[in-house]
Amino acid sequence: MVDYQEMYYKMNRAMEKAINILIEAQRECEEDYLQQTDPPTDGKDGKEE
Repeated sequence: MVDYQEMYYKMNRAMEKAINILIEAQRECEEDYLQQTDPPTDGKDGKEE
């Protein structure tokens, strides 16, 4: 007999892993973007000179 409950849990674990991989990739890309696009500041109020 097929254990549908175990199949469901297996799929859920795989989906959670996939989602976590995508979230981590998004965070890394956002961090890379922010590092490359930060404008120079004068250090006083965060605005450009």
